[in-house]
Amino acid sequence: MTTPEAPRSTPPEPIPLHQHVEADLRYIRSAIERAGEFTSLSGWGQVAVGVTALAAAFLAPANPSQDRWVAIWLGEALVAAAISVSSAALKAQRLGLPLFGVAGRRFLLAFATPAAAGIVLTAALVRAGAHALLPATWLLTYGAAVSGGGAFSVSVVPALGAALMVTGALAAFAPPAWANAILAFGFGGLHLGFGWYIARRHDG
Repeated sequence: MTTPEAPRSTPPEPIPLHQHVEADLRYIRSAIERAGEFTSLSGWGQVAVGVTALAAAFLAPANPSQDRWVAIWLGEALVAAAISVSSAALKAQRLGLPLFGVAGRRFLLAFATPAAAGIVLTAALVRAGAHALLPATWLLTYGAAVSGGGAFSVSVVPALGAALMVTGALAAFAPPAWANAILAFGFGGLHLGFGWYIARRHDG
């Protein structure tokens, strides 16, 4: 007498690949948030800032005491700010990260304090007619802002801030005729180089 063969169990269906991918992406997002790094700073956005800074250096008159010189560089600052914010927002959207999450708010707060000091000093120096001190003031305060905010971002960002501050220290003792060249190097060249590095190593 033969023993009836037990019915074979049906093997479980494999989990679809897209579910694995979604789970991995959720893990990556949460890991980034836990790390507390502001990773939405766009490298390509900083490259664009560098290009506009070089254009400003080309358009600005050689003499920094002229009102047109001040107007061009202040206009460049507004353009650079718009590019930085919009490109960071696009990168955050692409990566599925909040632009102003915990790390983003920390970055913004640390950046804003030295930047506000730079705005006040700019107004005071323009009113006093001390235009020759503006390049050093801009590079030093902006460098301090980038270094401060960079403490909550990827490691290359504080290095950019330090390079800007070194350039600002040199600008403090350079002849006024060198103003455009120094600003072209600081706001143009450094943003091009560091922006390219960020874009290649940190997802755009």
